[in-house]
Amino acid sequence: MPFSYYSLPFCKPQGGVKDSAENLGELLMGDRIENSPYLFKMHTNESEIFLCKSDPLSADDFKILTKRIDEVYQVNLLLDNLPAIRYTSKEDYVLRWTGYPVGVNIQDVYYIFNHLKFKVLVHKYEETNVAGVMGTGDAAEVIPNVAKRDSGPPGYMVVGFEVVPCSVMINADSVKKLKPYDKFPNKLKCDPNTVSMPIKQGQPIVFTYEVEFEESDIKWPSRWDAYLKMEGAKVHWFSILNSLMVITFLAGIVLVIFLRTVRRDLTRYEELDKEAQAQMNEELSGWKLVVGDVFRAPNNASLLCIMVGDGVQILGMAVVTILFAALGFMSPASRGTLITGMLFIYMILGIAAGYVAVRLWRTIGCGDSKGWASVSWKAACFFPGIAFLILTTLNFLLWGSHSTGAIPFSLFVILILLWFCISVPLTLIGGYFGAKAPHIEYPVRTNQIPREIPAQKYPSWLLVLGAGTLPFGTLFIELFFIMSSIWMGRVYYVFGFLFIVMILLVVVCAEVSLVLTYMHLCVEDWKWWWKSFFASGSVAIYIFLYSINYLVFDLKSLSGPVSATLYLGYSLFMVIAIMLATGTVGFLSSFWFVHYLFSSVKLD
Repeated sequence: MPFSYYSLPFCKPQGGVKDSAENLGELLMGDRIENSPYLFKMHTNESEIFLCKSDPLSADDFKILTKRIDEVYQVNLLLDNLPAIRYTSKEDYVLRWTGYPVGVNIQDVYYIFNHLKFKVLVHKYEETNVAGVMGTGDAAEVIPNVAKRDSGPPGYMVVGFEVVPCSVMINADSVKKLKPYDKFPNKLKCDPNTVSMPIKQGQPIVFTYEVEFEESDIKWPSRWDAYLKMEGAKVHWFSILNSLMVITFLAGIVLVIFLRTVRRDLTRYEELDKEAQAQMNEELSGWKLVVGDVFRAPNNASLLCIMVGDGVQILGMAVVTILFAALGFMSPASRGTLITGMLFIYMILGIAAGYVAVRLWRTIGCGDSKGWASVSWKAACFFPGIAFLILTTLNFLLWGSHSTGAIPFSLFVILILLWFCISVPLTLIGGYFGAKAPHIEYPVRTNQIPREIPAQKYPSWLLVLGAGTLPFGTLFIELFFIMSSIWMGRVYYVFGFLFIVMILLVVVCAEVSLVLTYMHLCVEDWKWWWKSFFASGSVAIYIFLYSINYLVFDLKSLSGPVSATLYLGYSLFMVIAIMLATGTVGFLSSFWFVHYLFSSVKLD
């Protein structure tokens, strides 16, 4: 849960706290940016700067401060849109973190990091006339050109921002006569490995800082490289190799089904004369026996159509977003663009959701377009409705905890307007086109009386649930990196790998459902519609179990039932989206396979 910086007894800016303007994505992520009391002068090193002395800590202030230290809360600072980065070394391995901890608890004594050592990396302008290069208008006023640079100081760009938090013992009485930004009379030694400023109830805290500027060779376009430096590239490649092995194994099975079984049966069947075919019909076995039932409408057909339509919408949004991010259109430098982009791509793809849902509805109904508007409307409301229910419940928890992660009421109104004024009409337009498009003709006729399904040795749903382990196997290594970036506050930027893993996941889901559908048809089980959807969609169950495992073993510092409920609520929301997307891939591939298989059988 994110909280406001000023919810703790820290120094406030002299002009008062001001919020900066935020976009839709930032508001949804709970990123509230406020001005800070720290003042820097460009390319001017300063040390021992007194910032402020807090009021004596009240019981409430002391309680909240110790609570945040126990929960390992991080303070996040921005300078020229760059987050403050902190380096710590562990066993000759340098770890990078954004932000710094509020304090530390050592042997039940709470120490606060009251002195910050900032290091700002700057790069001198190289061009003789930068204004000419970067454009005219405002640029000419902001960036010094040749004439100005000869007389005035050179221009610098911020290309790095590092912070070292220290706990320095400072007596409150020694700063009685000091005003904010005055030089502290004594030398302050900042050693990150020792702590010496304990916090006590009824005593004030003195805050100080120092800033050091360092010229760097890092150029402006490369300033985000330190944040996006890819960790564990070998692990990502191992993940992809692991996925390829699963795909090859499944592709082998699919190839055997197509080449040996199906082709051999069909060739043998077509070579016979009509009399022999009639005799053979009596001796048919396996999937050929269910020819009159395989396209029988499933139970809850409209729900299946709605879920497949929504699945196409979610899958399309994921592919387009990850592709755009991999191409660098959604840089972390422009915060919130990823969430905003996902939201708008999802709304636009409402056309695809309506089209697929209605066209499938007409195909199951043998061309009857009656009720297409109802199917479109339900498709427009099914997944957004679930999302709205989960997120509203979680929002009440955040409101109750006074977290900045709570979505303000005005944003709720905006989201509802976007849903009903853009998403719903586009889904209805898609449904209209789906109603006008020709439905898919079945290659065989359906018998009036349904065939009895023989008793199976083991429950078919057990096989369906087990099938989800294969797609999960292609995904679980990458899943750890995604979870860490979402819950540990790290920047995730290996979208190229993510795009490859996603394509491999789609292929595995298609293959798994196809193999399972064929297995069901071979044992004369013609109820393949829902099973093909859940064969690949069941990967969501394993992802949810993995997220519980991640909560128990990796998020040990997560405290309180509210935090755990929020985590599980967001996980459930993501898992439902994954189930719809993967289930849709499995169903559509199985539908194509069954259609292809039975269109080759010429039966009267």
